[in-house]
Amino acid sequence: MPATDAEIAKLSFEDALKELEQIVDKLEKGTVGLEESIAIYARGEALKTQCNDLLRNAEQRIEKISLAADGRPSGTEPLDVE
Repeated sequence: MPATDAEIAKLSFEDALKELEQIVDKLEKGTVGLEESIAIYARGEALKTQCNDLLRNAEQRIEKISLAADGRPSGTEPLDVE
């Protein structure tokens, strides 16, 4: 299961999240030994970082539509990201 950070960086949000969910499930069930638990936990951290980065990038691309006084769309402006 080991993969480099470069391989994880190529994963889509959906694929990274799916694998992260599988890791969490294994850790919660306790079906893996200590050494494997440590290894998959580290991979889970890398997957979590990938998901966070992809979400942050998506948020930066989102724009909200601004409306004119008559309610018609008049343009876009950046989404307020906190």
